[in-house]
Amino acid sequence: MSTPSTRLCVLISGNGSNLQAIIDNISAEKLDAEICGVISNRPNAYGLTRAQEAGITAISLDHMQHDSRESYDKALQAEIESLNPDYIVLAGFMRILTPQFVNTFSGKLVNVHPSLLPKYKGLNTHQQAIDNGDEEHGVSVHFVTPELDGGPVIIQSRVPVFEDDTAVDLADRVQEQERRIYPLVLSWFSAGRLKMVNNKAILDEQELPESGYANE
Repeated sequence: MSTPSTRLCVLISGNGSNLQAIIDNISAEKLDAEICGVISNRPNAYGLTRAQEAGITAISLDHMQHDSRESYDKALQAEIESLNPDYIVLAGFMRILTPQFVNTFSGKLVNVHPSLLPKYKGLNTHQQAIDNGDEEHGVSVHFVTPELDGGPVIIQSRVPVFEDDTAVDLADRVQEQERRIYPLVLSWFSAGRLKMVNNKAILDEQELPESGYANE
């Protein structure tokens, strides 16, 4: 395999299951990229252990050591720039980023969100889907813009909601899809097929619809 041209910096806050899926896809040569660093705002995040076990630079940048969102994001920006990534991958990073940070990395920031955006921005998406009697739920991968969970959608995947589902049941079903579609999106970056232009997701020079490439 040739030297990867695409460098990924992954931001996490917890377990790092999507991080592991990316690591596994790279190891299996399904994704031609390298993870140049993993950064967590929580020092005890298990995802940092996953990174270390894979021989990846693991950085703890505790948000509790900063007195403002702006201060933290400035430190985070410095860490990211030192790693020189091509793209910044938010994989369960549970912080709202400042507009200045987002605009600095515009077109290079991507996030996975557990809902069929624009439905259920923010937290507790699975319980909201159940409480509202939805028959389907899902996950979106999208570019990050200053609007919370409001950037252009790249791809979505749908899952059914069953009558006796709990939020945990639904989360498990959604996370299985997350681990499938997130590495796929990153492979599009690696192949130079995906970009954001004028706040629109562009794949193979074609503007994607609001629901993204796939809405399955």
